Amino acid sequence: MTNEPSPVLGRADRLGIIASAVCLVHCVVTPVALSLSAVWAHYLPSEERFHRLFAVLIAAIGAFAIVGGYLRHRRRRVLALMGAGLALIFASAYWGDRLPSHLAEVATTMLGSTLMISAHFVNHTFCKNCRRCQ
Repeated sequence: MTNEPSPVLGRADRLGIIASAVCLVHCVVTPVALSLSAVWAHYLPSEERFHRLFAVLIAAIGAFAIVGGYLRHRRRRVLALMGAGLALIFASAYWGDRLPSHLAEVATTMLGSTLMISAHFVNHTFCKNCRRCQ
């Protein structure tokens, strides 16, 4: 990799933070919205399909931003946070119906999103302070 700055990686981290935060907000707002009116449930996209699509989108953004930054600053903590976050998000999206309750599924997804947000923040901080990334 070159020693030139990479504004694309910085933007990708910001986009990753936003995508993970949107996921977190979705996990909090959806149960509240559904509890207000059962009629609204008919207008929401298929929950299973939406969660799987969202998990793939987060993985793609995360892989681009975090792996790109890691190749420059080589901090394994970022990869560990990303791996744990993605594992929880994918587990919840694909096997959430096997968890003990819907609350467990939501909590697993929220924890995964929080780990992804943390990974992006840490990656962004390392890239900002790294001579190779600057």
